[in-house]
Amino acid sequence: MAYLLLAIAILCEVVATVSLKLSEGFTRLVPSIVVVVGYLATFALLSQALARGLGVSVAYGVWAAAGVALVAIAGTLFLGESLTWIQVGGIALVIAGVLALELGARNTGAA
Repeated sequence: MAYLLLAIAILCEVVATVSLKLSEGFTRLVPSIVVVVGYLATFALLSQALARGLGVSVAYGVWAAAGVALVAIAGTLFLGESLTWIQVGGIALVIAGVLALELGARNTGAA
């Protein structure tokens, strides 16, 4: 259940971040509302995932890495932004770091 809450938090964060771009500096009402509601939902869900036993380093690492990767993909697909191979490599390094955190936590029993 904790990972499901974390996954929904990540999706809310991605929607809010994409909407932040679409809000054009909070000059457009609907995307601005989506930003505020999305980030409130993100942090509420993240806090519930932590309350249900996820370690903060693992939860935040997964949240951040997945958010970075998904926002980069969304920017490329929906906002006309470019994604270079160097950026893809950087995303891969972030994901590898999170994987190391998760594996390290499992080896110590902290997950």
